[in-house]
Amino acid sequence: MHINKGKTLSQCISDRTDYAINPEKTNNGELISSYACDHRSLDAEFALAKRQYRHFTGKEEKNDVIAYQVRQSFKPGEITPEEANQIGYDFASRFLKGKHAFIVCTHIDKAHIHNHILWNSTTSDCKRKFRNFYGSARAVARLSDLICTEHQLSVIQNPQRGGTSYSKWKGFKGKPSHREALRIAIDEALEQKPHDFEAFLALLEEAGYRAKQGKHIAFDHDGFKQKIRMHSLGEEYDEDAIRAIIKGQKIHQPKKRRMVWDANRPQSIIDIQAKLAAGKGEGYRRWATVENLKRMAKTKLYMDEHGFSYEAMAERKSELSAKEKELSAKITEAQNRLAEINVLKTHIVNYSKTRDVYVAYRKSGYSKKFLEEHEADIIIHKAAKKAFDEMGVKKLPTVKSLQVEFAEQLTSKKEAYAELKKVRDELRDLTVHKANYEELRDLEEREKRKEKEHGRE
Repeated sequence: MHINKGKTLSQCISDRTDYAINPEKTNNGELISSYACDHRSLDAEFALAKRQYRHFTGKEEKNDVIAYQVRQSFKPGEITPEEANQIGYDFASRFLKGKHAFIVCTHIDKAHIHNHILWNSTTSDCKRKFRNFYGSARAVARLSDLICTEHQLSVIQNPQRGGTSYSKWKGFKGKPSHREALRIAIDEALEQKPHDFEAFLALLEEAGYRAKQGKHIAFDHDGFKQKIRMHSLGEEYDEDAIRAIIKGQKIHQPKKRRMVWDANRPQSIIDIQAKLAAGKGEGYRRWATVENLKRMAKTKLYMDEHGFSYEAMAERKSELSAKEKELSAKITEAQNRLAEINVLKTHIVNYSKTRDVYVAYRKSGYSKKFLEEHEADIIIHKAAKKAFDEMGVKKLPTVKSLQVEFAEQLTSKKEAYAELKKVRDELRDLTVHKANYEELRDLEEREKRKEKEHGRE
């Protein structure tokens, strides 16, 4: 990162750090950790270090490098945001050997969790600078891979020179384009062996894709800006090909990239009358009738396997909802404490490093001359004291005790996340089955009333 023409040093630093520390990407700043600096005043602290460097060395460099940045990405589903942040912190600590202030910002706004690691080009003692060396990029990659391997995480095998697209990373399934998503939905519909084209369209509608009849069939979706014509998806996905596949005249050859359809996930009962009123035909009615029987059978099987009555399902749903709230609160509490520990640990280190200087400053009668000579250390010391006051800390804990607590909180949060996922999966399935049972019960009651009315006639 260099100084841009027409901008101050602080402006240039802010321009580059605002994206990294964006609250929307870092869970409101909870996924930011730092060493020898505070991300809230990063521009001022980095700029101050530069001024102190010029003061100590007398050097004034052109095109001076402000800071360095490394991006570290992880395979989706393998790691929690907190673990990613800790790994980024471990990497920066080992690579920089405690000589440079740095921040680690973990972003969770993409399909893949990734870190933005930024460090000051000037050392913390303001007397030296970080210099890129021959093979530094390779050294960064090797250390990152080593730490990931230590944590049993995936690494890119045999990366190609010039970098590897993240979407080509083994095992990665990023967000597909609208066309690709539609192709995947078609693949999944065909896997269910629809008996005719109407049933095929019905399956797509269940997936959120609404067919628009015209000269050419086009599909609409809530996420689409414009309709996608079927014939534009490729020969394997046009109307003639799909009709031939359904009739058994052609074997479907889907794209290699596939999303797994979970056939075991319960689905809600279809409101056939509403669909017919909306214009669905006889083919859809036949398919939906059979499909509803399958879904009802799954609900009955689910209730038998778990020994559930309707009342027991309602009670279990209440229990799961309460458990979900409890676990969410526990995770939030752990997140807050982890963030607090990181901030506290940084300020304790800064406070200890600058304590002697501040004591001398106080003994000097708060001399202006002394302040000018030790401005950086005094500012950092004051910032630490202010932070302790704001956090209500009266007796400073040891860094070691904070590290132990951090590990405990991280483990607790990871376990809570795993339990929360199980609870939400069960709650999702239970909610669908409960609604299906209610629909089945109402249907049976309607049939009984019809029989009684028929008997009176």
